[in-house]
This record gives sequence, C-alpha cells and structure tokens, in this order.
Amino acid sequence: MKGFGGMMTIEIDGGYEETMKFADSLKIFRIAPSLGGAESLCTQPVTTTHHGLPEEELQIRGITPSMIRLSIGLEDTEDLIADLNQALQKV
Repeated sequence: MKGFGGMMTIEIDGGYEETMKFADSLKIFRIAPSLGGAESLCTQPVTTTHHGLPEEELQIRGITPSMIRLSIGLEDTEDLIADLNQALQKV
C-alpha cells in the first residue's frame, strides 16, 4: 500500500494473558479503544469493542482472547515491523 494506512487482525499464540503482554510491550503502536487515527494503533477486542459480550456471541463473531487488531499509521514501515517483532519476543 502507498499513501494510506491499513487495518489487519492477528492472533497471538497463547491466550488472553499473552495477548495483553504483547499489546503492553508495543512501543510505537498505541493501545486504543477504537482504531482510526494517523498514528499506528492496536486494540484487543475482548477488552474494548466487544467487552461484555457473552462467550457464545464472541464465538459467533470470531472474536478470540488472542486477537489483536492493528491500524497501520504513517510511521516508517521498518520501525513498525521492529516494534511488532520485539513485542512478539516477549510472549
């Protein structure tokens, strides 16, 4: 992509705790309750946008405790990749 950001969803090996550790370890990506700024953001749907839904509803929607949604901002690509890699090494 050129000239604009993108949205992606990733699954972290492990569960809720490992996913929280990953999100907390990010240095460039900022944790946000919703995605939509010029900066790179991340959210864990089970703790933000889908918090409080019953387990059955989460399953229907495909929302897992290990899901992270990333909104790719305007930062340098290599910096973002390095940030993701360093956070993945901590889980």
